Amino acid sequence: MLNAIRKNGVVLAVFACASTGLVALTHYLTKDQIHQQEQAQLLSVLNQVIPHELHDNDLYQACTLVSDSALGTEQPMPVYLASIAGQPSALAIEAIAPDGYNGAIKLIVGIAQDGKVLGSRILSHQETPGLGDKIDLRVSDWMLSFSGKTVTEENQSTWKVRKDGGQFDQFTGATITPRAVVKAVKNTVSYVNTHREQILNQPLNCGGNNE
Repeated sequence: MLNAIRKNGVVLAVFACASTGLVALTHYLTKDQIHQQEQAQLLSVLNQVIPHELHDNDLYQACTLVSDSALGTEQPMPVYLASIAGQPSALAIEAIAPDGYNGAIKLIVGIAQDGKVLGSRILSHQETPGLGDKIDLRVSDWMLSFSGKTVTEENQSTWKVRKDGGQFDQFTGATITPRAVVKAVKNTVSYVNTHREQILNQPLNCGGNNE
């Protein structure tokens, strides 16, 4: 009986070691491919929120990190700096909407030099399918409603969903999600309006610059 238990224990240990080794080997062999796919996906999003005509530089390489609670997190968030002939033209900044219905929502906002929103996209979320997931461009075009908007002292009160007296549509049966995203986009644009020069003068320290 004891010999059988020992034998089974050895078999299980060998199987566990082999499985762990296979997982580690697979990760090692595919990590570069995964990194390339992630970079390609990010570049696709960057080119959606900052039009091609507004930059002639490599957006992925022109990256700096910023930290501010206005971005919805204390963690450093990347900012991608667009330029034409060496002159700043726009930027794309990642942020967090911490108060989504099912948790944090990660987003990115493209902002022109004059403070106008060029585009915004959701990078990741866990919102309910059929309800809160309308923030995803693959589900609806709701995120396009931020394009062309600005945040000023005069229009602060309009940066809300219509249910709260603002200009942005909410979703039927799901107000918390769009409310959180509207607030995050507004806070992000306000942060950039206040700290633009500081951001532009920071060293490049993320993206391809930390590899």
